[in-house]
Amino acid sequence: MGFGTIDWIVIASYFALIMGIAFWIMRQGQRSSTDYFLAGRHMPWFVIGASIFASNIGSEHIVGLAGQGTTSGMAMAHWELHAWCVVILAWVFVPFYYRSKVFTMPEFLERRFNPASRWILSIVSLVAYVFTKVSVTVYAGGIVFNVLLPELHWQVTDTIVLDAFWIGALLTVTLTGLYTVLGGLRAVVYTDTIQTIILLVGSFFITAIGLNKLGGWGELQSICSQNAKNFALWRPNSDPDFPWLGILIASPIIGLWYWCTDQYIVQRTLAAKNLTNARRGALWGSFLKLWPVLIFIVPGLIGYALHQKGIIAIPTKIADGKTALDGDKVFAVMVTELLPRGLRGLVVGGLLAALMSSLSSLFNSCASLFTVDIYEKINPRASERHLVTVGRVATVVVVAMGIIWIPVMQRISQGGLYKYLQSVQGYLAPPITAVFFLGLFFKRINGKGAVAGLAVGFIAGMAKLTIQALTGGNDPVITSPHWLVYVGQYNFLFATGWLILISFVTIIAVSLLTAPPNPEQIVGLTYATATAVQKKERRESWGLPDIIVTAVVLGLVLTLYLYFSFWLN
Repeated sequence: MGFGTIDWIVIASYFALIMGIAFWIMRQGQRSSTDYFLAGRHMPWFVIGASIFASNIGSEHIVGLAGQGTTSGMAMAHWELHAWCVVILAWVFVPFYYRSKVFTMPEFLERRFNPASRWILSIVSLVAYVFTKVSVTVYAGGIVFNVLLPELHWQVTDTIVLDAFWIGALLTVTLTGLYTVLGGLRAVVYTDTIQTIILLVGSFFITAIGLNKLGGWGELQSICSQNAKNFALWRPNSDPDFPWLGILIASPIIGLWYWCTDQYIVQRTLAAKNLTNARRGALWGSFLKLWPVLIFIVPGLIGYALHQKGIIAIPTKIADGKTALDGDKVFAVMVTELLPRGLRGLVVGGLLAALMSSLSSLFNSCASLFTVDIYEKINPRASERHLVTVGRVATVVVVAMGIIWIPVMQRISQGGLYKYLQSVQGYLAPPITAVFFLGLFFKRINGKGAVAGLAVGFIAGMAKLTIQALTGGNDPVITSPHWLVYVGQYNFLFATGWLILISFVTIIAVSLLTAPPNPEQIVGLTYATATAVQKKERRESWGLPDIIVTAVVLGLVLTLYLYFSFWLN
């Protein structure tokens, strides 16, 4: 069941379409850093929303979420029901971000606090992108290529042979980097719009065909209910991986960080042509965010059920000394064994769309962070053309670092690709979430408190990640003392809760023990210090359509939660 000529034609057509759009945009030129990093601030709401969704949904979602659906059921659905977090971005954060006219989130922190907080967040964000985005996205794409095209290889030297994993992943990275580096954010958001359509259509087909092969939704419920403990949305607190209390603590922290404060997502709203389009773009993105549960996690459940019925065969792996299904390969297996030729190419095109849209957004965000927040601070007299060149070089370096991290990531990700992603984000998110929320809602929080909270939180989080890497996997580096192993294996959900508590206490304590911020510095940067003009602009920027979309999104989130809370009963 290999690829046929029609599959290659479909994939080639996809690449031709994307590169054609990118080339058309590149011909318009990038006259300034605003053009390159924020698309000239002229983006309409529907493009912004599609770009938010496409940037979020990478190959790690298609591969990783299907894998988690196969091995742990609906446990990861909590992270994919974060549409409510995007609603908070639209209503709470966007008015402040957009009016401040900043390029990056660290730049906003400098406005609110001080330059030190900007430096810390810039450096940590770049490190986070290496750990949680570049390496995971490339790795997930490589897994699929390895299953779909196992015979593909390239003899580089007598001793070095690249298999399908590296050839497919690196080729996609190179093509994505090409149009991102040359076309800037405008190329990213417009290609994201096309990729969103391809991604949704491809994922819909594999869900529908898989469900049809299985025998319908009732059959899926029947098979999963036989292992209801492992496939339920909510687990008892004794569950070693997804205790319900840990979910309630960690999921909102990670969601609010990612959707409301991360450069990777927020940069799209900063490119809007006005505040109304920025908010509506975020709301449109929140509606699109409702679909991953149905088109990414459910296919994983279907894959498990098909495996149980003997219709497909999912490979196994050794994890923590036990033989288990290799969930991260279920998507590729379903594509290979279920789909007819032609449609197979379309679904793989959807995977490529996810991989490329995430990488292109990442590349541009990295370029923005390094150039605006680090390089321009060191070299404030640099020309606009020079800044764009520096951003392009920075992108290449970050990509290389992400690829180098992949072997380390494989050691930490024994529990599944998507679980690895959320655990690392759980160690990075707490101090950022604490600083942004306290900074926006409490004017007494000052720069010294922000810096202390960021520093303490990040050091604690990285310590947990390091110990987890050294004590995890099938061949742990550290096996004693007992307390150190316990820290490394301590549930990442509860660890996230402790980290945000430490961050909150540090920020508030240091702020109260030091002088309050200068009132003139924080005018317009907190809710308590919002100006009359700001309040008027904020009120005039929304209307009935925004209220309706918000109500629909929140209603659907609640409906999905209620249904999947009892779907196996």
